[in-house]
Amino acid sequence: MPGNRRVTLADIAKRAEVHVTTVSLALRNHPRLPERTRNRIQKLAKEMEYRPDPVLQALVAYRGKVMERRNPPTLAYLTNWDTKLGWQQTTAQPEFYEGAKAKAEELGFKLDHFWMGEPGLSHKRMSKILQARGITGIVIASHRRASDVALHFDWSAFSAVKIDYFPHQPELHQVNNDQCSIIRLGMDHARKLGYRRIGAVMHRGWDHAVDHVWKAGFLVAQSMQPRSEHVPLMLFPGPEPVEAWMSETKKDEVAPLAELKKWYEKHRPEVIVSKRSFIQPCLDEMGLRVPEDVALIELFLENEDGSVAGVRQNHHAVGGLAIEILAGQLHYHKFGVPEIPTRTQVEGTWFDGATCPPRIEIPEKTCLLYTSPSPRDRQKS
Repeated sequence: MPGNRRVTLADIAKRAEVHVTTVSLALRNHPRLPERTRNRIQKLAKEMEYRPDPVLQALVAYRGKVMERRNPPTLAYLTNWDTKLGWQQTTAQPEFYEGAKAKAEELGFKLDHFWMGEPGLSHKRMSKILQARGITGIVIASHRRASDVALHFDWSAFSAVKIDYFPHQPELHQVNNDQCSIIRLGMDHARKLGYRRIGAVMHRGWDHAVDHVWKAGFLVAQSMQPRSEHVPLMLFPGPEPVEAWMSETKKDEVAPLAELKKWYEKHRPEVIVSKRSFIQPCLDEMGLRVPEDVALIELFLENEDGSVAGVRQNHHAVGGLAIEILAGQLHYHKFGVPEIPTRTQVEGTWFDGATCPPRIEIPEKTCLLYTSPSPRDRQKS
């Protein structure tokens, strides 16, 4: 091209002997064009040293954001729970959706929910339904861990991002809570507050659902403590039968009292990190007061009024980031399964609370005028 003039779409169209719209579609890798045509035009654009104008792209993105659209483009929010809306009754999943919906509206998109569990609906059929509706962006979320089945779509027609870990295949860009750092954050604050024997209690299904990073985070944090202060991780129920603890309806059941009591009496943790609704009924049955007998750190903190200490997981941000990543893929016309999938981790936020107050260290030579009775003594009385 003469001088330093920027190569335009019109220049490429003239050389390729096609309409400028065809060039635009080819450079956006749009599935409407045959792959052979896309490859030919993309190769020609590279030879002509075509470079998109970032200022113009920013202007287009800005106009798309601020100008009201009569028919905003639709993104699919694809779930696969036992029932169509069963995921709305679980921890985290409703907030993922609300965060995604709010961000989609902010960026000028419409978010529609699709359920993979519709009777007779195959992966191929769902893929065709989305294409027929002109949907090219998909958020994959709220998929049951009990049915970790690969999604067989025509991925060349879609940009996609996954919230959480399931299904594992295909390997797409992923956004999830950084559960490894979340449990470490809770344990780190327990140490700062003066606690040394830190125990963790959780449902085995939670750990499975996050590819065992709960366990990994706990063990890493514990490895930095003296061995004499170690308290083994308590997972419920036992490893077998697998089918029982993988059931979604079991994941929030109360921890088994007998096992918890045996673990507590053997290891005497000063503080427990867990989900309060999961462990509190057992603590009550055992006569343990929080925080007088054992402190408690909530790993799924929802109430930030100071009554409970713990970590807010920021689920809303997970959904919003998933949409931002998806919008970026669509903006740069990235379709198909990525060659190098990425993972975006959302960290938690710590909040002090009454269930885990600062621990007062009493010098050994201090004479105690009053000692709180043990839980066993209180039960006898």
